[in-house]
Amino acid sequence: MSIAKAQTKERGGKRAIPGTPVFDGEAAARGYALNRMCYSFNDAANRAQFLEDEDGYCARFELTPEQREAVRNRDVLAMIAAGGNVYYLAKLAGIFGLNVQDVGAQQTGMSVDAFKQMLLDQAED
Repeated sequence: MSIAKAQTKERGGKRAIPGTPVFDGEAAARGYALNRMCYSFNDAANRAQFLEDEDGYCARFELTPEQREAVRNRDVLAMIAAGGNVYYLAKLAGIFGLNVQDVGAQQTGMSVDAFKQMLLDQAED
């Protein structure tokens, strides 16, 4: 059995990877409004509008209260739990001034400095 299969469990007929949210059809439907909003950030004018009136911009896309709270708190993990697709969320993270290390630190529960050090330590192995 491959490592990936050993780490993957079936839960209620759905694929589950312990500790990893799976972006499937259910997550896509749940996160549609959030992902649609993030896609809009391909346009610089939309990014500027978001920064001018974040609440109004989120209302325009009809984010759920859970999604809105996640955006307000700059909580990428909560956005993923609310159906956000990491590729779309990258646009929003950029507006917040978050980079890949910031998001990785959130995902691992580490400080950014500790996360960067972990990456450097692994590179030396």
